Amino acid sequence: MDSEVRKRQGFSQHPLETSTDQLSTMNFMLTRNQQKTICSQLGNVKLQLRYKGSIHGFTGAAFHQRCDYICPTVSVGYNASGYVFGGYTNQPFCQSGQYVHDDQAFLFTFNGEKLKKYPVTNPRYAVNMMGNSGPYFGEALVLVDENEAVVHSDPGNYYNFNAADMHGNDLKLTECEVYEVEESTILEKPWRTIVWESEKRKELMDRIRSYKPMVSSVPQCRVLLIGAVGAGKSSFFNSVNSVFRGHVTSQATSGSSTTSLTTQFRTYSLKAGREGKPLPIILCDTMGLEESTRAGLDIDDISSILRGHLPDRYQFNPSAPLQSEASSYRKSPGLKDKIHCVAYIMDACKISIMPKKLQEKLDAIRRKVNLMGIPQLVLLTKVDEACPLVMEDVRNVYKSVYIKEMMQEASARLGLPLSCVVPLKNYSEELELDTNTDILLLSAIIQMLRFADNYFDDISDKFSNIETKE
Repeated sequence: MDSEVRKRQGFSQHPLETSTDQLSTMNFMLTRNQQKTICSQLGNVKLQLRYKGSIHGFTGAAFHQRCDYICPTVSVGYNASGYVFGGYTNQPFCQSGQYVHDDQAFLFTFNGEKLKKYPVTNPRYAVNMMGNSGPYFGEALVLVDENEAVVHSDPGNYYNFNAADMHGNDLKLTECEVYEVEESTILEKPWRTIVWESEKRKELMDRIRSYKPMVSSVPQCRVLLIGAVGAGKSSFFNSVNSVFRGHVTSQATSGSSTTSLTTQFRTYSLKAGREGKPLPIILCDTMGLEESTRAGLDIDDISSILRGHLPDRYQFNPSAPLQSEASSYRKSPGLKDKIHCVAYIMDACKISIMPKKLQEKLDAIRRKVNLMGIPQLVLLTKVDEACPLVMEDVRNVYKSVYIKEMMQEASARLGLPLSCVVPLKNYSEELELDTNTDILLLSAIIQMLRFADNYFDDISDKFSNIETKE
């Protein structure tokens, strides 16, 4: 085959993914760019090579043995004139001798890396399931026709195309391939940019240490952590605290339980090292939310926390929220006592099966927070447990299709933009710190500080407006 033909067909010797027993013998003839072009027509998918005429045989039997009952598929023919052409069907192949309806089917041809599509004109006759042939699209295009390495071409029979454009009227096949179209679990590129380097970790830590709230009367911004029992609120504080301590530690009570292990309202001040100065952020931990009406964190207590009325170590009573007459009630809280940002902690493993009553509680809390103008974000925890790709390497967190879907669901459930959802992994069983895990944790803190600044901006604007009116 001359170099011009090879250039037109774009032979590739590097398969994207094939089964282990095929790696040494089955190479994709589609170039990577041609594969990407086809996949872009079909969504977030990848191609898996199932049949190759030069290896398995140019017969209907060989084709059906490899390809029956799998779908969707992309079938590709190659000829000595350098044409690359074929068809897509969403229906599984079989040998019934009958036509199969498919309104998604189309034929295509490549001109270099550019794809030209020819949609089916009568979906009822999209694919013909013939046993003695390969892929059989209507009566318009057949690859491996009647057990021969040839093409049957008859434009107008349920697909309209120009034969010269499709295959150059060269009906002899040099190769025929059939690819199974599979849902891809990993994106080719991360959909959020993040730098996974130790220098980035240091930069984030320095930014947190040097942060100062925009209001001089507030030495530390206060972030309230809200979430279901076991979602990882206390573990999040412990994990961030571990990063700044330089080793895995567990100051806040955490673990697995069906009821909340946190029974008090706790305000945890992070420190820059064991003997270091307090960092400019306080994480406020609460009881976990539970389904039952008189269990877990009471929604009325949320209002008191947001306004700064609850003191540290206040003992929660799910059956009776704190009353303003109580001795422990802070009657005149300052801005430094109030909550400046709310972070909902959600378990990536459980978000899709969230009980209805728990969803209703979150909705009620969100409405209260909205009325008070406090910025909100979501921390999606346990992403490593939810996705094997992330378990293997936490740097896959923004390449995982599943994690992105869970983040989108968290966004929908809380009524917050996707930009307000941050995935992370808490330390739970590790004894040593990991740079990549730290970067996710520190990135979450940075988002909290940014959101707190938004709150202080609004406060400053309100004061400015009041002063202007006076």
